[in-house]
Amino acid sequence: MAHDASTDIRARIEAALERALPGATTEPARLHEAMRYAVLGGGKRIRPRLVHATGETLGIAPERLDAPATAVELIHAYSLVHDDLPAMDDDALRRGQPTVHIAYDEATAILAGDALQSLAFEVLAGDPSVADQPAIGAARTHTLALACGSRGMVGGQVLDMASEGRAIDQATLERLHRHKTGALLRACVRLAADTQPSLNVDCREALDRFADHIGLAFQVRDDVLDIESDTQTLGKTQGADIAHAKATYPALLGLDAARDYANRLYEHALAALAPFGDDADPLRTIAAEIVKRDH
Repeated sequence: MAHDASTDIRARIEAALERALPGATTEPARLHEAMRYAVLGGGKRIRPRLVHATGETLGIAPERLDAPATAVELIHAYSLVHDDLPAMDDDALRRGQPTVHIAYDEATAILAGDALQSLAFEVLAGDPSVADQPAIGAARTHTLALACGSRGMVGGQVLDMASEGRAIDQATLERLHRHKTGALLRACVRLAADTQPSLNVDCREALDRFADHIGLAFQVRDDVLDIESDTQTLGKTQGADIAHAKATYPALLGLDAARDYANRLYEHALAALAPFGDDADPLRTIAAEIVKRDH
């Protein structure tokens, strides 16, 4: 049987996350338990895998990508913990398990999210593999900070909540999702590119176009699954978008047109990878998974 390199990367990601997180018995134990519960409870690990797949495309050694891959997953986990809070999306289920504020309590969930965010930057800043190249460390820190702040993911969450129950056009919906979901996905690709400062501008721009299109495709597919799938498969509450009167692509375009749009975005993403030839196959694999996934 052929060896699956993606299995090695997944194992590498899980081991790196385990190393980064404080032990469950380290004081304050309840906080650290909640952080571990939020991060280690499964998940597709698309974001850290995207960091490694971009690195593989560019010929970067995996050990130089462990820190940024870990950092983006910690940021993602923190965002889910906070998004699920009663003041935000008020969800009780995530990855088939009770959300952090249900399993623990609201205050612990807020603080666990805060701590995961700061841990992400601690991991990134302390990466020994680029200790002798401070410009790489600075560039990657800037990339991640920009992606998860008010001009990125957090700003997108604000736009998302503001759009509930309102009719918005497709351009507004895409601006929302380029912030809320797309910014962190684009950062995954940029973090790997930042690790190779010699990369030329054309290659960086091609990778950025890929990430932009696949980031939007990810959200369109998410919106479709909220209608097509079921709670058990999704691991979160099916129909939550409709229940919250959220602006979605199926609501705006219709279900069939939303599916078609996801496929068009996928084709644009693949076209952006053409200059890399077969080297970009790891990115093509993740792109296909994003558009064809069932949860």
